[in-house]
Amino acid sequence: MFSALAIGESRVEGLLTGEDVLATAAALRAMGAQIERGEDDVWRIHGVGVGGLLQPEGALDMGNSGTSTRLLMGLVASHAITATFTGDASLSKRPMNRVIEPLSLMGADVTATPGARGGTLPLMLRGISPAVPIDYRLPVASAQVKSAVLLAGLNTPGITRVIEPVATRDHSERMLRGFGAELDVEQGADGARIISIRGEAELRPQHIVVPGDPSSAAFPAVAALLVPGSEVTIANVGLNPTRAALFDVLRMMGGDIQFANPREVGGEPVADIVVRHSALKGIETPVDTVASMVDEYPILFVAAALAEGRTVARGLEELRVKESDRIAVMAEGLRAIGARVEELEDGLIIDGTGGDPLPGGATIAARLDHRIAMSFAVAGLVSRAAVTIDDMGPVATSFPGFTRLMGELGAVAA
Repeated sequence: MFSALAIGESRVEGLLTGEDVLATAAALRAMGAQIERGEDDVWRIHGVGVGGLLQPEGALDMGNSGTSTRLLMGLVASHAITATFTGDASLSKRPMNRVIEPLSLMGADVTATPGARGGTLPLMLRGISPAVPIDYRLPVASAQVKSAVLLAGLNTPGITRVIEPVATRDHSERMLRGFGAELDVEQGADGARIISIRGEAELRPQHIVVPGDPSSAAFPAVAALLVPGSEVTIANVGLNPTRAALFDVLRMMGGDIQFANPREVGGEPVADIVVRHSALKGIETPVDTVASMVDEYPILFVAAALAEGRTVARGLEELRVKESDRIAVMAEGLRAIGARVEELEDGLIIDGTGGDPLPGGATIAARLDHRIAMSFAVAGLVSRAAVTIDDMGPVATSFPGFTRLMGELGAVAA
């Protein structure tokens, strides 16, 4: 997205070619950016400049990607163009009001699906230029909402500010600075984090090497912790502290996880993760880590189901409005394969097996949710009877090589 707003050619290496990324590239092409993926797997992007997005001729199909949708809504909001956003059945149930509210304050006009709660797709967004700079305090910690407002602020005269009471993942801030935007971060008197961006920026093209995704690394990491005799090294993983709290929590549970060859790539901390089979113990997960591992709770729940003792995870209301209601779906699925689970309004209580395999022998309805599907695939590795996932297709949205990679590590899929 930032490359599409820079003047000149940016090159991106190591980019995940999941469906979410492909949908984002297609949407940006529809608005004027030139984006090509070479045979060398290097993406070359010729941007249109800040303020240069063009009117798309058709609807922007975002597939399953809530992140792409919300961030692109921010981009469009401060351009004098109109875009219609559509998505698959799962994305069309996800609420967009948390993004619609601040973008409307900046002058954008959004028409969501009539009668739907929370403002859902399909929706039409009429941007405005010049937009109105705002000071916006996030009512709920959300990196996606923060980034949407900052992206809208790129083409808005003056200073746009986002105040977040709890720090969320900061990839957008790091990369905006790297592309040349004037962005400041300061601590408020109440401890809140205040991010300010000066609009009408001129972004410079970049050469970016993308590290491995910690959310994807979570699945082979937990599998290695749970399967006896395992030792797995996951190379080149981004360990931004606003994203990698899962590994800290797994260490609290007794996980043998080491970071080798630490380095910095493009302003982001990176390392190779070495994981060995471990006897895990149940804990009460810290509430202050939720924002930095919200996507990893499904696989953490699987780890908890094999731990010794009780794990209590609370403060997870956000999981109910992901690709599925991840609290309810994980509780239902874990019970089906023999785990002891109590569902709370804001989380789960799980009494683990102490390392003994789960009974298994059930078919899991993944509800079109890639992380649910991958989590129960890992659970199948530590179950006596096979665990069947009804549809692994959604995994292609974020981790198209999941089944192949797990097979290379010794997992067997029927």
